[in-house]
Amino acid sequence: MPRGARVKSRSGIYHIMLRGANRQEIFHDDEDCLKFLELLHIYKLKSEVEMYSWCLMSNHVHLLLREGNEDISNTMKRIGVSYVSYYNWKYRTSGHLFQDRFKSENVENVQYLLTVVRYIHQNPLKAGMVKRVGDWRWSSCRQYYGNHDERRKLVDSDYILGMFSGDTILASERFKEFNEKVNQDQCLDHHLDKRRLTDEEAREVLKNLLNEIDIANVKSLPRLQRDEILKKTKGIKGLSQHQTARILGVSRTLISKARS
Repeated sequence: MPRGARVKSRSGIYHIMLRGANRQEIFHDDEDCLKFLELLHIYKLKSEVEMYSWCLMSNHVHLLLREGNEDISNTMKRIGVSYVSYYNWKYRTSGHLFQDRFKSENVENVQYLLTVVRYIHQNPLKAGMVKRVGDWRWSSCRQYYGNHDERRKLVDSDYILGMFSGDTILASERFKEFNEKVNQDQCLDHHLDKRRLTDEEAREVLKNLLNEIDIANVKSLPRLQRDEILKKTKGIKGLSQHQTARILGVSRTLISKARS
């Protein structure tokens, strides 16, 4: 059945998710991330798009933007085609990299606009990749927090900050409080909770959980301490017990017996 045309946003604002085909990774190193951001900036200027929030994960991208001088589908196609060309050249591959059609939702009011900004910034936190929202390098969060690097030019932050206060300092303080508030926000991709973490992502999440404890030492910990850790791993979204057992060097039986 052919897919229907996208419903146009009355506000012109969209929350967009661009995901790797079959959930494959689309960013393998910093160079890949920087290249995508470079292309994003090029087509932001050409298409006169306003960007309110962005986040790069290993196999998907979140963007919150206002449509510019052309249909948003055309802008996203330009970005996607350019990045695929770079990716195929660098990794000497061919074929599809992204899903054939990006996902989007219309953002029609201020309340939901702010919700999506926070949702995008908290994506790495809720995936267990970092301990604090501002720790993730590859999102617009740091620019909102005053990190004036080159990537700041991507973000039209004044529009969002102005909703918190006309005073710059107060607006920044209020935004940070809102941006880090614990929540149960569910936006465009809440179904992604069902996806499995890659082994690389799983190791990073487990390292954050363990703090000063080395992964190799977990199996030798006293039983009570070890079981407490294993209980916590069972609550990490996207982390299978099979992965946990393999990475930590313990049996799946031990994990199963650790009471949640």
